[in-house]
Amino acid sequence: MASIAETAGDILAIAKGLSVTLRHLFKKPVTLQYPEVKPVLPPRHRGRHELARHENGLEKCVGCELCAAVCPAYAIYVEGAENPPDNPISIGERYAKIWVVNYLRCIFCGFCVEACPTEALQMKHIYELSEYTRAATIYTKEMLLQPVPKKDPADSWMPG
Repeated sequence: MASIAETAGDILAIAKGLSVTLRHLFKKPVTLQYPEVKPVLPPRHRGRHELARHENGLEKCVGCELCAAVCPAYAIYVEGAENPPDNPISIGERYAKIWVVNYLRCIFCGFCVEACPTEALQMKHIYELSEYTRAATIYTKEMLLQPVPKKDPADSWMPG
């Protein structure tokens, strides 16, 4: 048989638990209803990568491979190639023939963005990167490249 002191201790413990529940009962909930309500991201949030273009549609990436060299997780692979003079892809002498990032390995540290000398690589506020297969988490250059801006062809400084 339990003593009176043990019973009083049990009742006190129940009262403490109920006091915590009652304190939080009328507070505003912290949880967001995620798919319907999107969270507000801080300005320095590092999300998915994006390869930028110049206003004339040429790629900013010159295939220097510095982003791949500085990546601590080895998530980026870049293969540079000589830029064709008759149909340039980027402004520099080279361009990124292959540019791939593996988001299973990426730790979103932002070192690649800091290392980019042409500011071609940016991290946007895109954070919904879940996929059903591993192969879908490997993003290629075509998937990350900004769309070509729609401008009047006469505005371009490049011939053609």
